[in-house]
Amino acid sequence: MPEFEPNTVLSRKEYEVVGKRPFRHDGADKVTGKARYGADITLPGLLHGKVLRSPHAHAWIRDIDTRAALEVEGVRAVITSADFGDIDAFDQTWAWQCRNILARERVFYKGHGVAAVATTSAQAAEEALECIQVTYEELPAVFDGEQAMSGTVPELHEGLQELMDPEAEEPWPANVGNRYEFELGDPDAGFSEADVIVENDIVTKAVHQGYIEPHSGTAMWHEDGRLTIWSSSQGHFSVRDFTAKVVGLPPSQVRAVPLEIGGGFGAKLRTYMEPLAALLARHAGAPVKVTMSRVEVFEATGPASGTHITVKLGAKSDGRLTAATARLMFEAGWFPGSSVMGGARNMFSPYDIPNGYIEAWDVVVNRPKSGAYRAPGTPQAAFCMETALDELAEKLEIDPLELRLKNCAREGTRRIAGPALPKVGFVDVLEAARDHEHYQTAPEPLRDGYFRGRGVASGFWGNGSGPSSALALVQADGTVSLSEGSPDIGGSRTAVAQQFAEVLHLPIENVHPKVVDTDSIGVTSNTGGSGVAFKTGIAACSAAEDVIEQMRQRAALIWELDKADGVEFVDGVFCDREGDRQLSFREIAARQPATGGAIVGRAGVNPGGAGPALATHIVDVEVDTDTGKVTILRYTSVQDAGKAIHPSYVEGQIQGGAAQGVGWALNEEYYTDDSGRMLNSSFLDYRMPTSLDLPMLDTVIVEVANPNHPFGVRGVGEVPIVPPMAAVANAIHDAVGVRLNELPMSPPVVQAAIAAADDEDARQSGLAAG
Repeated sequence: MPEFEPNTVLSRKEYEVVGKRPFRHDGADKVTGKARYGADITLPGLLHGKVLRSPHAHAWIRDIDTRAALEVEGVRAVITSADFGDIDAFDQTWAWQCRNILARERVFYKGHGVAAVATTSAQAAEEALECIQVTYEELPAVFDGEQAMSGTVPELHEGLQELMDPEAEEPWPANVGNRYEFELGDPDAGFSEADVIVENDIVTKAVHQGYIEPHSGTAMWHEDGRLTIWSSSQGHFSVRDFTAKVVGLPPSQVRAVPLEIGGGFGAKLRTYMEPLAALLARHAGAPVKVTMSRVEVFEATGPASGTHITVKLGAKSDGRLTAATARLMFEAGWFPGSSVMGGARNMFSPYDIPNGYIEAWDVVVNRPKSGAYRAPGTPQAAFCMETALDELAEKLEIDPLELRLKNCAREGTRRIAGPALPKVGFVDVLEAARDHEHYQTAPEPLRDGYFRGRGVASGFWGNGSGPSSALALVQADGTVSLSEGSPDIGGSRTAVAQQFAEVLHLPIENVHPKVVDTDSIGVTSNTGGSGVAFKTGIAACSAAEDVIEQMRQRAALIWELDKADGVEFVDGVFCDREGDRQLSFREIAARQPATGGAIVGRAGVNPGGAGPALATHIVDVEVDTDTGKVTILRYTSVQDAGKAIHPSYVEGQIQGGAAQGVGWALNEEYYTDDSGRMLNSSFLDYRMPTSLDLPMLDTVIVEVANPNHPFGVRGVGEVPIVPPMAAVANAIHDAVGVRLNELPMSPPVVQAAIAAADDEDARQSGLAAG
């Protein structure tokens, strides 16, 4: 059995810089408070922006009277959605996004923006909002996706199916924004071959991503008509493009400046504040900053969808899966576009299932527009699938990890949702989990009044890529300034710099990475989908290769060779192929002026083959049967990273995802009343886990190289949040014998489930006695 220490790396290949744990380039500024975040911008004459939000979940806006607000001392501008121009001329998605910032004809959720002001003080902003008179005509609201589809409530958007899919062969239920369908093999035949069939039906609530920094945007217009915006986001090119659309400028006339980001986890892929700041600044003739309060973050940004998911699994008596079907319903919020496709694509993807069918529904309700949250859509779907697998293992009397090994996907496995898998490391992950001391050691002895159990679950995420750019400026002292366009949400600038340094055989201390604005780097897609270390890493490697080629030409010039072919680059040194002459990187860097000017490496890429990531988690819990409280005793995450560029960052990503998943499993939810008002819109009432709620979260990093990356990288940030909910649920079942099918599994829910099971046991005993 392999030896496992806490935070183990099962490494396949060693490098000089890649795979090491150097200092974090942004660390000193962050721990000393010098780093600048979205709300830290100060400019001469900066005005305060504030948004008036709807008290109703659904209503017509019959009139907005802003005259009194304009009379308040210190008010410099008041805007409504009318100042967005003809948004109906936009693409439908753009139009909805504009209406999401400020409502036009109707408000669709409690907290929907209606108007905004720019003032000289925060106090004046509050006073001005109170003076805006809005006349509403309330409408019926629907908050549950299944109810929205039932046909018993009004439609939120007339003609939605014709708008979204005019060629659909069959009519959709009411309030459906999209429908997706996947099929592989013959599911009916697969179930007829099965010796055992299990079915599972789960419900999950909307949850918040839990980032600490609220959304904030600052805008300033220049005398030449150009616009500069500052904000924290997961993609400042997306911020630039959307803001440009709203204010009617070409993107080239807008400069988006990225600031440090205090957490995002997918939620800062959507733009909220920047267009408002830009429009207010235009009307006020002065720069404007708009920053959300914590209540606004909860009420007016995009949580992960609430869901209702069913799954049916069939297997032979030896554990081999024969068929699987699933129905997924995801609440999209008030306009279409939930993460239901993520769940549909990924829930069965860890496994080789010959016959399957998936039906996925995207449903509109009177809630804030849903947003991405780490591996969007997949944690909810995995909760359903992985708890069903656990039940199947129990019925077949097969170890749950052995059942997964028997059915695990490999290279070439055809997914029910379509594509065949490339090279993946799921076998290695499962074997590492099975052989780990955590799994091989029995749980600690029970305490009086408490029950303990162990659960496992696995998860899949496809990982992403996209356009990315890098620019390397070689300095005379042999150091390099490396510019990139990917906002850093998990240490990615250091991981990218490590890959750049590895290609050039440079010490990491000689590479100085920075994330630059949209005028200073080529188009780079959003930081999301676990794609940055892959795509921007490749861009950095390509820029490094460009530097090498330019330096080979400089060496040839210095040695008076006819061609650069006579120069080779070996272990960081440029060598004359025909002689014994050598030049170091620093020596060529020092001679740039005399050999042709600055050496600037550059790359713009859009690489494919990001490579899927898979993970398996093991968790031990203790359940207090009197209160229903669940305590996490021990937690181990095993994950294939392809190659851990910076193992400490990979461990942090895995631990963070596991911690968020535990919160999602046990406590977190949007708790709303019958009018759609959120009742726990603060971090005091929205119960996220703290260090007091968790043990040390151990990690095992497996490295099965992705052949499509120079160092074998697979993204790591998304998949750690996929297994936790199911793993915790399976552990609770192992402890107390009840299966929970609703999230969160909070103390009242667990307590009620135990009581119901006890009542059923008593009833059955009574029937048997009678």
